[in-house]
Amino acid sequence: MPTLYLLSGKIGSGKSTLARELAARPQTLLISEDHWTSTLFADDLKTIEDYGKYSARLRAAMTPHIVAILGKGLSVVLDFPANTVKQRAWMKELIDLARVDHELHVLDTPDAICKQRLRQRNSSGEHPFQVSDAEYEQFTRHYAAPTRDEGFRLIVHGTGS
Repeated sequence: MPTLYLLSGKIGSGKSTLARELAARPQTLLISEDHWTSTLFADDLKTIEDYGKYSARLRAAMTPHIVAILGKGLSVVLDFPANTVKQRAWMKELIDLARVDHELHVLDTPDAICKQRLRQRNSSGEHPFQVSDAEYEQFTRHYAAPTRDEGFRLIVHGTGS
Protein backbone atom coordinates (compact mmCIF):
# COMPACT_ATOMS: atom_id res chain seq x y z
CA MET A 1 0.00 0.00 0.00
CA PRO A 2 1.44 3.41 -0.90
CA THR A 3 2.20 5.71 2.00
CA LEU A 4 2.46 9.48 2.23
CA TYR A 5 5.33 10.38 4.56
CA LEU A 6 5.10 13.85 6.15
CA LEU A 7 7.57 15.85 8.26
CA SER A 8 7.16 18.42 11.00
CA GLY A 9 9.98 20.24 12.75
CA LYS A 10 11.69 23.58 13.02
CA ILE A 11 14.28 24.75 10.50
CA GLY A 12 17.44 22.71 11.06
CA SER A 13 15.64 19.94 12.95
CA GLY A 14 16.62 17.31 10.39
CA LYS A 15 13.50 17.08 8.21
CA SER A 16 15.36 16.87 4.89
CA THR A 17 17.86 14.35 6.25
CA LEU A 18 15.03 12.12 7.47
CA ALA A 19 13.18 12.68 4.17
CA ARG A 20 16.16 11.30 2.23
CA GLU A 21 16.32 8.28 4.55
CA LEU A 22 12.61 7.56 4.12
CA ALA A 23 12.88 8.01 0.34
CA ALA A 24 15.50 5.25 0.20
CA ARG A 25 12.69 2.75 0.75
CA PRO A 26 11.59 0.74 -2.30
CA GLN A 27 9.01 2.36 -4.59
CA THR A 28 9.26 5.70 -2.74
CA LEU A 29 9.66 9.12 -4.35
CA LEU A 30 10.98 12.27 -2.63
CA ILE A 31 9.32 15.61 -3.41
CA SER A 32 11.12 18.59 -1.88
CA GLU A 33 9.56 22.01 -1.41
CA ASP A 34 13.00 23.65 -1.16
CA HIS A 35 14.00 22.23 -4.55
CA TRP A 36 10.85 23.45 -6.26
CA THR A 37 10.67 26.89 -4.61
CA SER A 38 14.38 27.58 -5.18
CA THR A 39 14.05 26.58 -8.83
CA LEU A 40 10.79 28.41 -9.56
CA PHE A 41 10.74 31.37 -7.16
CA ALA A 42 14.28 31.97 -5.82
CA ASP A 43 14.46 35.60 -6.96
CA ASP A 44 11.05 36.37 -5.47
CA LEU A 45 11.47 34.77 -2.03
CA LYS A 46 12.57 37.61 0.24
CA THR A 47 10.18 37.56 3.22
CA ILE A 48 8.07 35.14 5.22
CA GLU A 49 5.04 36.58 3.42
CA ASP A 50 6.67 35.72 0.07
CA TYR A 51 7.25 32.19 1.33
CA GLY A 52 3.57 31.89 2.29
CA LYS A 53 2.41 33.10 -1.11
CA TYR A 54 4.74 30.95 -3.23
CA SER A 55 4.43 27.89 -1.04
CA ALA A 56 0.63 28.05 -1.38
CA ARG A 57 0.97 28.37 -5.15
CA LEU A 58 3.29 25.35 -5.24
CA ARG A 59 0.96 23.26 -3.05
CA ALA A 60 -1.97 24.02 -5.38
CA ALA A 61 0.03 23.01 -8.44
CA MET A 62 1.43 19.86 -6.84
CA THR A 63 -1.81 18.48 -5.36
CA PRO A 64 -3.06 16.58 -8.44
CA HIS A 65 0.48 15.42 -9.23
CA ILE A 66 1.07 13.98 -5.75
CA VAL A 67 -2.36 12.31 -5.71
CA ALA A 68 -1.63 10.77 -9.15
CA ILE A 69 1.75 9.42 -8.01
CA LEU A 70 0.18 7.85 -4.93
CA GLY A 71 -2.61 6.48 -7.14
CA LYS A 72 -0.02 4.66 -9.25
CA GLY A 73 1.11 2.77 -6.16
CA LEU A 74 4.26 4.71 -5.30
CA SER A 75 4.86 6.08 -1.83
CA VAL A 76 5.79 9.75 -1.51
CA VAL A 77 8.02 11.48 1.02
CA LEU A 78 6.73 15.02 1.09
CA ASP A 79 9.62 17.21 2.23
CA PHE A 80 7.30 20.16 2.80
CA PRO A 81 7.01 21.40 6.38
CA ALA A 82 3.93 20.18 8.27
CA ASN A 83 4.55 23.00 10.72
CA THR A 84 1.22 24.80 10.88
CA VAL A 85 -2.39 23.70 11.07
CA LYS A 86 -2.95 25.18 7.59
CA GLN A 87 -0.06 23.23 6.06
CA ARG A 88 -1.29 20.04 7.70
CA ALA A 89 -4.84 20.64 6.44
CA TRP A 90 -3.45 20.51 2.89
CA MET A 91 -1.62 17.29 3.71
CA LYS A 92 -4.79 15.82 5.19
CA GLU A 93 -6.53 16.71 1.92
CA LEU A 94 -3.84 14.78 0.00
CA ILE A 95 -4.36 11.73 2.22
CA ASP A 96 -8.14 11.90 1.74
CA LEU A 97 -7.95 12.44 -2.03
CA ALA A 98 -5.43 9.64 -2.57
CA ARG A 99 -6.95 7.32 0.07
CA VAL A 100 -3.54 6.21 1.29
CA ASP A 101 -1.84 5.43 4.56
CA HIS A 102 0.41 8.08 6.07
CA GLU A 103 3.02 8.77 8.70
CA LEU A 104 3.66 12.24 10.14
CA HIS A 105 7.21 12.29 11.49
CA VAL A 106 7.68 14.97 14.15
CA LEU A 107 11.26 16.04 14.84
CA ASP A 108 11.44 17.37 18.37
CA THR A 109 14.84 19.08 18.23
CA PRO A 110 15.93 21.80 20.69
CA ASP A 111 16.44 25.30 19.31
CA ALA A 112 20.16 25.30 20.15
CA ILE A 113 20.74 22.21 18.01
CA CYS A 114 18.58 23.57 15.17
CA LYS A 115 20.53 26.84 15.15
CA GLN A 116 23.87 25.04 15.24
CA ARG A 117 22.83 22.87 12.28
CA LEU A 118 21.47 25.92 10.48
CA ARG A 119 24.77 27.79 10.83
CA GLN A 120 26.64 24.73 9.51
CA ARG A 121 24.20 24.45 6.61
CA ASN A 122 24.57 28.14 5.79
CA SER A 123 28.38 27.98 5.83
CA SER A 124 28.44 24.86 3.62
CA GLY A 125 26.59 26.70 0.83
CA GLU A 126 24.93 23.44 -0.20
CA HIS A 127 21.37 24.42 0.71
CA PRO A 128 19.42 26.64 -1.71
CA PHE A 129 18.34 29.04 1.07
CA GLN A 130 20.40 30.86 3.70
CA VAL A 131 18.49 31.47 6.93
CA SER A 132 19.72 33.89 9.60
CA ASP A 133 19.10 33.48 13.34
CA ALA A 134 16.54 36.30 13.12
CA GLU A 135 14.70 34.55 10.28
CA TYR A 136 14.85 31.29 12.24
CA GLU A 137 13.11 33.04 15.15
CA GLN A 138 10.53 34.55 12.81
CA PHE A 139 9.63 31.17 11.28
CA THR A 140 9.72 29.44 14.68
CA ARG A 141 7.04 31.81 16.01
CA HIS A 142 4.67 30.26 13.46
CA TYR A 143 5.56 26.65 14.33
CA ALA A 144 2.72 24.66 15.91
CA ALA A 145 3.55 21.05 16.69
CA PRO A 146 0.92 18.58 15.52
CA THR A 147 -1.39 17.07 18.10
CA ARG A 148 -3.04 13.65 18.19
CA ASP A 149 -6.50 15.19 17.83
CA GLU A 150 -5.63 16.37 14.28
CA GLY A 151 -6.04 12.76 13.19
CA PHE A 152 -2.52 12.05 11.96
CA ARG A 153 -0.50 8.95 12.73
CA LEU A 154 2.38 10.63 14.57
CA ILE A 155 5.91 9.27 14.89
CA VAL A 156 7.96 11.45 17.22
CA HIS A 157 11.73 11.65 16.92
CA GLY A 158 13.47 13.28 19.88
CA THR A 159 17.11 14.35 19.94
CA GLY A 160 17.36 15.21 23.61
CA SER A 161 19.00 18.43 24.73
